[in-house]
Amino acid sequence: MADYNIGAKIKELRRAKKLTLQDVANETRFSPALLSQIENNNVSPPIATLSKIANFFDVKIGYFFSENEDDCRFEVVRRDERTVIPRVVSQDGAKHGYFYEALSIRKKNKKMDPFLITLNEKVDNTDTYCHKGEEFLFVMKGSAELLLDDQRIILNEGDCVYFDAELKHRLLSSACDEVKVMVVVMR
Repeated sequence: MADYNIGAKIKELRRAKKLTLQDVANETRFSPALLSQIENNNVSPPIATLSKIANFFDVKIGYFFSENEDDCRFEVVRRDERTVIPRVVSQDGAKHGYFYEALSIRKKNKKMDPFLITLNEKVDNTDTYCHKGEEFLFVMKGSAELLLDDQRIILNEGDCVYFDAELKHRLLSSACDEVKVMVVVMR
């Protein structure tokens, strides 16, 4: 498993544009405190948060997972090479009940970013998120509940959904069992 310093990359982008945490907070609507925690790698942001930050800085979400500047026309990512983002928490410090793995880490200028999400605990927090682009979810194992706008949709193993990511959304485990979902975020 590779270890990527997402916070340092965000801080580097911010400093390159000579922006303060407050400047970024004003545009992204995240608090300066949360942005500071992300930059210092105290908090790992959910995919939706990372996507919004990427859009603000006009980079692809995959930028945060790349380790070099070489472009390639294809890539093979072995199981032990995946980037694991283990401690996803919300702005108020509540656990999201999942971790995610980046499935593409070297390909630059992607039109989509694939992730494997593992929902490993049931949580009470049902805050939803939205960001630009589209998402595709495929439930590989278990059963999940998708909060999509004002709907609650149960997705079982083998089910999939494609939606406009500007709709408020959140994926939850519908039980305490482990759930694995392939997520593709398109910008």
